Amino acid sequence: MRPRLVLFGDSITEQSFASGGWGAALTDRFARQADVVLRGLSGYNTRWALKVLPRAMEGAAGAGADPAAVTVFFGANDATLPDQVQAHQHVPLQEYQSNLRAISAYFKERWPSTAIILITPPPIYEPARIRDVYGEDDPSRQPERSNEAAGAYAQACIAVATELNHPVIDIWTKMQEFPDWQTSALSDGLHFTPAGNKILFDEVVKTLESIGFSQERLPSDLPLFHEIHPKDPMKAFGA
Repeated sequence: MRPRLVLFGDSITEQSFASGGWGAALTDRFARQADVVLRGLSGYNTRWALKVLPRAMEGAAGAGADPAAVTVFFGANDATLPDQVQAHQHVPLQEYQSNLRAISAYFKERWPSTAIILITPPPIYEPARIRDVYGEDDPSRQPERSNEAAGAYAQACIAVATELNHPVIDIWTKMQEFPDWQTSALSDGLHFTPAGNKILFDEVVKTLESIGFSQERLPSDLPLFHEIHPKDPMKAFGA
């Protein structure tokens, strides 16, 4: 049975199978070697994700072994500013950390052999958020998210990953290493362009390789075409 990768997160995960998405790229990279299972919940924070976690994971592992890895990518909505228009999505920092611990504990209990990879919230470009929320460039408006708050939640995520000894991808820091990341990597100050998706895809592949899950190590499912003998094709399929 093919191993599975489960992607669990908010809209950046839900949209990851769109054209140029990081989830679609993982599916392409591990085609015929692993199945990538999408469990993205647009707009969700860790409080809501924890509430629906058992329901969200129904069927995610299939009927076989534990998934090889699960990515947990929340925080962009938790970090929404509590005094702005999307305040209902906000989750206080300490609760965010507690929720990440609880989500990790759920996976560790349900799938003991599964690697849990935490991903920090991404950086935020405030002017684009004002345009996206209010439909115009208005300097009198305040964005509903800030890069400073996202950075604080990123550090909190890293602290939980370190505490639990889970791999972590600091996409907040990594993305800001790229020139013009505000517009080259982000489409609306929050969600990813194809370039932003590529940044995360590369980091996920690198992290998977660090736990021994790589294209080079995984066998292909079923005989490859060149392994099928032209005079006796059925032999390759065994009994």
